[in-house]
Amino acid sequence: MRRPSVRAAGLVLCTFCYLLVGAAVFDASEAESGRQRLLVQKRGALRRKFGFSAEDYSELERLERQAEPHRAGCQWKFAGSFYFAITVITTIGYGHAAPGTDSGKVFCKFYALPGIPLTLVTYQSLGERLNALVRRLLLAAKRCLGLRRPRVSTENLVVSGLLACAATLALGAVAFAHFEGWTFFHAYYYCFITLTTIGFGDFVALHSGEALQRKPLYVAYSFLYILLGLTVISAFLNLVVLRFLAASADWPERAPGAPESRGPWLPRRPARSGGSASVSVSVSCHVHQLERRARNNLGFSPPSSPGVVSGGQAPRLGARRKSI
Repeated sequence: MRRPSVRAAGLVLCTFCYLLVGAAVFDASEAESGRQRLLVQKRGALRRKFGFSAEDYSELERLERQAEPHRAGCQWKFAGSFYFAITVITTIGYGHAAPGTDSGKVFCKFYALPGIPLTLVTYQSLGERLNALVRRLLLAAKRCLGLRRPRVSTENLVVSGLLACAATLALGAVAFAHFEGWTFFHAYYYCFITLTTIGFGDFVALHSGEALQRKPLYVAYSFLYILLGLTVISAFLNLVVLRFLAASADWPERAPGAPESRGPWLPRRPARSGGSASVSVSVSCHVHQLERRARNNLGFSPPSSPGVVSGGQAPRLGARRKSI
């Protein structure tokens, strides 16, 4: 079996095992049966106390669910509508509000179709620029420390990205814990669920005390935090994903009978066999394009790269590898 097929099968197996582990942990940690018994007891006590029938109680629950979004005030004024639009195009989808009219549902579908790809492309571009900025800052810092040949490695960028993500989550957690009255743990959990676009909806900011109308500065902070925080998270994920792709292409599978290459980023020499030569050149060109994109956007060079081909020409003999 070819290496790409083995890698794909391994990733599928790892993902399925990861799902099994998560299901087992959540099954053991979430005591749903106890909460269900408590709910049944409370429901029976309320029905006996106020003389509710089962139909009356169901109607009360339905009205309560419909009124839930309006605890934040007028949900579909401009501020609330802007909040909803953010959750749509970023795929956060808290579920705290949803269009109630058929025309609103139709517009939401057509609004999300181009909006989601546009947002993904925008955040990928911003993430690349942010990674390039971090690389330049690290390079300047190393030069200030007096290093003769400063170089920003992939590990430097990954560690910087992790620290930036942790700082972004902590900054948001402090603010939301103050304004929403949550504990720091719950606020940090909310920030993580939001910026990873999981969006469970169990904790939603701007969802109590008519905050959308009474706290304009807090509303502006929440919107900016979500948009800028997603930029930081996407920059880190962009770095990790592209680095993984570059690493997986470091050692492409060599076709049978193809000559050995001087390095994974150098074009292979033509072989006598036409089929082997075409496969080798195709693979090497693909790998070279991936490495060049990673170098330009993320500011790192593969650890085993002896040199980078420029304009299809081989590097001069004895030329040293350029360090970043």
